[in-house]
Amino acid sequence: MTRNPPQKVSEHPQIPPKPPPSMASMAILFTPHMTHITPRPLTLRRGRPVSCGLIEPDGGRLVDLVVPGPLRDAKRREAASIPARVRLSRIDLEWVHVLSEGWASPLSGFMRETEFLQTLHFNSLRVADGSGSVVNMSVPIVLSIDDSQRQAVGGSDRVVLVGGSDDEPVAVLSNIEIYKHNKEERIARTWGTTAPGLPYVEETIAKAGHWLIGGDLEVIEPIKYNDGLDQYRLSPAQLREEFTHRNADAVFAFQLRNPVHNGHALLMTDTRRRLLEMGYKNPILLLHPLGGYTKADDVPLSWRMKQHEKVLEDGVLNPETTVVAIFPSPMHYAGPTEVQWHAKARINAGANFYIVGRDPAGMSHPVEKRDLYDADHGKKVLAMAPGLQKLNILPFKVAAYDKTQRKMAFFDPSRPQDFLFISGTKMRTLAKNRENPPDGFMCPGGWKVLVDYYDSLDKLEKDKKLRETVPA
Repeated sequence: MTRNPPQKVSEHPQIPPKPPPSMASMAILFTPHMTHITPRPLTLRRGRPVSCGLIEPDGGRLVDLVVPGPLRDAKRREAASIPARVRLSRIDLEWVHVLSEGWASPLSGFMRETEFLQTLHFNSLRVADGSGSVVNMSVPIVLSIDDSQRQAVGGSDRVVLVGGSDDEPVAVLSNIEIYKHNKEERIARTWGTTAPGLPYVEETIAKAGHWLIGGDLEVIEPIKYNDGLDQYRLSPAQLREEFTHRNADAVFAFQLRNPVHNGHALLMTDTRRRLLEMGYKNPILLLHPLGGYTKADDVPLSWRMKQHEKVLEDGVLNPETTVVAIFPSPMHYAGPTEVQWHAKARINAGANFYIVGRDPAGMSHPVEKRDLYDADHGKKVLAMAPGLQKLNILPFKVAAYDKTQRKMAFFDPSRPQDFLFISGTKMRTLAKNRENPPDGFMCPGGWKVLVDYYDSLDKLEKDKKLRETVPA
């Protein structure tokens, strides 16, 4: 496979060159009948063209694996007639959600062995159109089964995927292929280590079956969680429709799994200012918190969404130029490997700019007292990853609390004594102790949500101890 030369990582975004016709940015409407709208060129003040349409999804079209409404009853009857069944875990269901909406386009189901091997060894997939082109794909999206399930499938070429307490049919997997699940190789290549204590590994892979089953996925109806947050779970097609409705000529995506503080907000508003200076007329921010599995000490999604709502209510971010939505993917904490997946998925949602920070998708080493990944490798890898050439990478500027201005500001190395760095650990400690951060670190409404969350944990712990001390 021939790799394109690395792109240069700059502290300032480069004006994207006009792509060749095969890679032109397009506005993509809903499947199955895909309509391509040719973008109208916009001339910069400096005389360079900027594309006004949305970036084309990987593979040229957005995959939609949800059965159309009128056909769902027939698909349920078909599922009822298939004897082979595989029960989905919560994380499996999140991957069904990801696949069904086209976040992993052009992937059309759980990976077969050839796709699995390409992902593990090349971080990319060949597009099946004879062109020889590749799209980025850095994390395996696979479904494991154990020996008894493999025996139950037998020679069938279809299985029903079931979930929930009553094992309701969720999807049909067709043209299936079963192959060995080499866990050690998968872990080593995805995380760069096989050290014990990796959260996703402990949660899913360690206790998974020794076989993987891949095939074409047909999801009977859209995945819903009924947790009060489904209205935020916009599919790539729905996001593209929203961006088009807002007349966006650029979309810049910011993923996070933590509460938004004013340093984040400074970065996002400054990015929009820079894009306007580049000649874009209406850049839209996609504030896109990760909504799938996260490790136990991360702030839960429901509380993060409350905090993000307050950030908008308090005017820290402009609701007119911000779209808040939930990204349904589980979190691997696999550093530079995983951040490619995060960026690739946002291409399919219509983003042509991606903000990347320090140690993206990283974590502390599970055994040693150090970070698992080099803090700068994520942004460097994104700039030269196969299949991400059309995405413009925007590295973080370093923001810290400026004690002289009493607000978050970009770090000035000429006066380091004036800046205070408040880590995520420090922020959580302050909130747990009901202490306030310096004025200007986070909007008051957002900070209150964080304090309320840790108060709720204290209440749960006290209630638990009380129950334990009451005699039966």
